[in-house]
Amino acid sequence: MNTPPLRVAVIGTGMIATVHVRSARAAGAVVTGVLGRTPERSAQVAEHLGLPRGYADLDELLADAPDVVHVCTPNDQHHPQTMAIIAAGIHVVCEKPLAVDAAQADELTAAAERAGVVATVPFVYRFHPIVREIRSRIAGGDLGRVLAIHGSYLQDWMLDEGSSSWRVDAGAGGVSRAFADIGSHWCDLVEFVTGERFATVTATADIVYPTRPASSGPSFSGAPYPDPVPGGAVPVAQAPVTTEDTAVATFRTTHGRIGNVVVSQVAAGRKNRLWFEVDGTRSSAAFDQEQPESAWFGTETGATILVRDPSQGSPDQRRLAVVPSGHPQGYLDAFTAFVGDTYAAVRASRDGGVWPEGLPTFADGARAAHVIDAVVASAGDGAWKDIA
Repeated sequence: MNTPPLRVAVIGTGMIATVHVRSARAAGAVVTGVLGRTPERSAQVAEHLGLPRGYADLDELLADAPDVVHVCTPNDQHHPQTMAIIAAGIHVVCEKPLAVDAAQADELTAAAERAGVVATVPFVYRFHPIVREIRSRIAGGDLGRVLAIHGSYLQDWMLDEGSSSWRVDAGAGGVSRAFADIGSHWCDLVEFVTGERFATVTATADIVYPTRPASSGPSFSGAPYPDPVPGGAVPVAQAPVTTEDTAVATFRTTHGRIGNVVVSQVAAGRKNRLWFEVDGTRSSAAFDQEQPESAWFGTETGATILVRDPSQGSPDQRRLAVVPSGHPQGYLDAFTAFVGDTYAAVRASRDGGVWPEGLPTFADGARAAHVIDAVVASAGDGAWKDIA
């Protein structure tokens, strides 16, 4: 008997909402509609994306009873919108950071657990096949004992003094910008790959421009369908910037190892470079998200480049390798794999099945929120902070 496709709705109309719609469709769902800031915006984006409906408000969306709702709104909207979705008994995907602080994230996690709904966070870099291969090799002891972890996450879309975003406003984005937005990805990925947990952190952060335009611009340079800038080229007022452009964090893990990450949204020429290296007693491994089809492995006697190949490697790498070697997979494939595993978990929750391994849930989103809070606190006073 054929299983009917899941019905899903999307809240949000920016670049990442478009990615969610595409991935939902690729994962076999029927996207019922989209909810924007206004009914007019909802209708505009629904038409652009070929969706049957632009919802007038959240109540109308919930009354349509989708199986899953994807929340792709500014961070301050995550908590109230997601709590309403959970209260309606609907499964939910919520963008990261899960909330503006750890307390809200913990509340969302507890609410989802009580309601028994599938609740996931798109830490999608977990879903690159090569990432799973590195993880498998670390777990299998190929690298030996982990000695150090280091890396960076670099972008340049806030490099210009005239660039702005709703993320600059702490009221909408939370007290952290660069680290919450992209540093959270790095921390989740590294903890997932290595099995190490960050226990304490010391951090510093910098704001490179004291003011930026008060209006919101597109996220990322060259986005194919950015949220339009209200007022076009009309001059706008400047607003003080209170959230960081760059941050550096040094961690110590529960096993006593050291980790370090540099996070920046003002690194010229770096569009979305998430990079990490894990150094072990036997070998090291490195991954660059902008070159996701390969990984670097090094020993004292030489180094090799491993290229994704579904004919060999770990079962998890093979599962996520959906096309033959030499046919590149990338970000959208990883995103679709995450969405597909979320939908598999929804079906499993109904049928008593097993969730796909490695699926990032609200518990992982809350974990990231606690890391962010500790980084912000340390950057504020320069002291080492425990990560709750």
